[in-house]
Amino acid sequence: MAIVVDIDVMLARRKMSVGDFAEAVGITPANVAVLKNGRAKAIRFTTLERICEVLDCQPGDVLRWEEAGSRD
Repeated sequence: MAIVVDIDVMLARRKMSVGDFAEAVGITPANVAVLKNGRAKAIRFTTLERICEVLDCQPGDVLRWEEAGSRD
């Protein structure tokens, strides 16, 4: 997938657990795992907005594009 979700990076910077993050955003820990593992097919703007509110960040801090096959 060319879109990479860096939620794990932001959670580490904020010293926030997946469970606390999921509860604050209003999604399940399983859905957080889907986002973190790059298996999500879509994300609602309302969810992205809430993620940014909870992590005090911009969408570009959690989403980035990279060429297929060049994943870190």
